[in-house]
Amino acid sequence: MRLRRKRRIIRAVRKSRELTPVQDNTNRIRRGDILLVCTMRNEQIRLPYFLQYYRDMGINHFLFVDNGSTDGTVPYLTGMPDVSVWYTNASYKRATFGVDWMNYLKRKYAHGHWVLVVDPDEFFIYPFCDTRPIRGLTDWLDNSSIRSFSAMLLDMYPKGPIDQQPYRAGQDPLEIANWFDSGNYTIKRNWKFGNLWIQGGPRSRVFFTDAPEKAPALNKIPLVKWDRKYAYESSTHMLLPRGLNLVYDEWGGEKASGALLHTKFLDTFHAKAEEELQRKQHYSASVEYVAYAESLNDNPDLWCKWSEKYINWRQLEILGLMSKGNWA
Repeated sequence: MRLRRKRRIIRAVRKSRELTPVQDNTNRIRRGDILLVCTMRNEQIRLPYFLQYYRDMGINHFLFVDNGSTDGTVPYLTGMPDVSVWYTNASYKRATFGVDWMNYLKRKYAHGHWVLVVDPDEFFIYPFCDTRPIRGLTDWLDNSSIRSFSAMLLDMYPKGPIDQQPYRAGQDPLEIANWFDSGNYTIKRNWKFGNLWIQGGPRSRVFFTDAPEKAPALNKIPLVKWDRKYAYESSTHMLLPRGLNLVYDEWGGEKASGALLHTKFLDTFHAKAEEELQRKQHYSASVEYVAYAESLNDNPDLWCKWSEKYINWRQLEILGLMSKGNWA
């Protein structure tokens, strides 16, 4: 595993040659700043609210990799003092689906910092996020000698057909996609890496009905006190060294955890799915987007009679989808 981690770091350094700095404000990063790293393509419509949400949470600096956007993403971000942007037209797939690029940026700029890795359609929530900034969480994690923090990916969706309500730039996507599955999840341990593997939810229920084992993984470890010797192995599902993946209590108790509210299913989804299916840059021959394409022509309604309407993090704790552990 040590050799595997070293290879992953070497690969990240090599793949860094594919990145061209567009706006480098990393000299503004101060000791103790909390960073956010994100790889994206054609997400300009989501960025106004995304940036507002995470700035309000307490993120100090954003490091974006733009993978060939054509919708004005890069010009939109240019001029923001708390944003650094790198551009690449290289293959997302051959960069381990963006992991290599992000591992490099974290190795170079995030050593000693808490860093959050999310996509533009993911909104991180954690215990007491309605009253405490993210620094309250990271301070507690530091004081508890905890280096990594997990968050289950919770697919959010509207009631009714996906394209029924138009999304506008700057809008909170949870105004539209505010329902989720409170159950319908499977969980098992990955003995090789020590992490948990979670599947289920509406994507499994609707798009992978006949093959739930192929449904996307929902386990993520998005928040880490980074060290240049660390590396993500597969998206944010698991890390090396393996000890960072032990984000659950093996002895029957509960460790604190959060959730990532995944707002993929807006009216922009159909066009996005078609684009990604044509590009074939996603995991396992883009099997996820093949499944979407087979169902989207029917304009599916992900809502069902067991759907829950999202209220707040306390609701998710009651349902067992996240936990405040011993953080009070």
